[in-house]
Amino acid sequence: MLRIGVFGTGHLGKFHLNNWQQIEGTELVGFYDPNDDTAKEVSEKYNIARFLDPTVLMDAVDAVDIVAPTPFHFELCQAAIRKGKHIFVEKPLANTMDEARELLKLVAESKVKLQVGHVERFNPAFQAAQKMNLNPMFIEVHRLAQFNPRGTEVSVILDLMIHDIDIILTLVKSDVKNIYASGIAVMTDTPDIANVRIEFNNGCVANLTSSRISMKKMRKIRLFQKDAYIGIDFLEKKTEVIRLKTPEDTSAFTFDLETPAGVRTIAIDAPPVEDGNAIRMELEAFRDAIGNNTRTQVNEIDGFAAMEVAHQILHKIRHSTPKDE
Repeated sequence: MLRIGVFGTGHLGKFHLNNWQQIEGTELVGFYDPNDDTAKEVSEKYNIARFLDPTVLMDAVDAVDIVAPTPFHFELCQAAIRKGKHIFVEKPLANTMDEARELLKLVAESKVKLQVGHVERFNPAFQAAQKMNLNPMFIEVHRLAQFNPRGTEVSVILDLMIHDIDIILTLVKSDVKNIYASGIAVMTDTPDIANVRIEFNNGCVANLTSSRISMKKMRKIRLFQKDAYIGIDFLEKKTEVIRLKTPEDTSAFTFDLETPAGVRTIAIDAPPVEDGNAIRMELEAFRDAIGNNTRTQVNEIDGFAAMEVAHQILHKIRHSTPKDE
């Protein structure tokens, strides 16, 4: 039985508590949260013990689930590594690149397993798309959210766009060549809306737009590759594929299209997307990596790579923003 302690029981932390209580092979030992009102609510609702000292909770478990605000990630991860505890930590991996580099070093020197909470990797729509032969050469991403003060301790890049950065780095097997970025702060002191263009050495180009001041929600990614277009809707959990028809396309809707090269048959298909709880799936994957002694599916190196690109974007935005006279 894998004993789990949760650190941070705010909005997302409560989702983690719900799921840990249902995941087989684990025991939710307790939680740590310095907010007395939140802790009282959690203790009563979930009937689990509150620990007043984070080190005491770490000593009582095999693995920690860190859902605390980003500025606390490094301190909690560092303490857990030194105690030999496996770590699930919400994205981003750390608050600064120096902290992230130190965590990579500490994990490499230890025997602990660390997984970063890039939950969109486990979104059923993305997992359905990954069953296809994906080799995108142009990517377009829109991630829009309505304003919510929660999570604004970091910029929209580290709050929202980092999800898509991780997905893109997973799909594009090439190093980043150039980054162009612009963004502005509207409701907070850090960028709330940003547009980014990432160019890769293999020729792939990704355009990303993220906003946390939108009137509507949207989480879509469009992949364009030779002879195919793949649309993934993370919010609605739908995947759409438009491609040149092949002999294998027996169930797809088709129509003929005249092109300069002649008449082509276009197939439109919606691959089956399994119903699934992405948060539960990522936590179960963490449990399995520990139990099977395998690497976590979103490891510390993945988390570092996404952070590195995100901070390059922030650097570009800072240097492209006109200074007040």
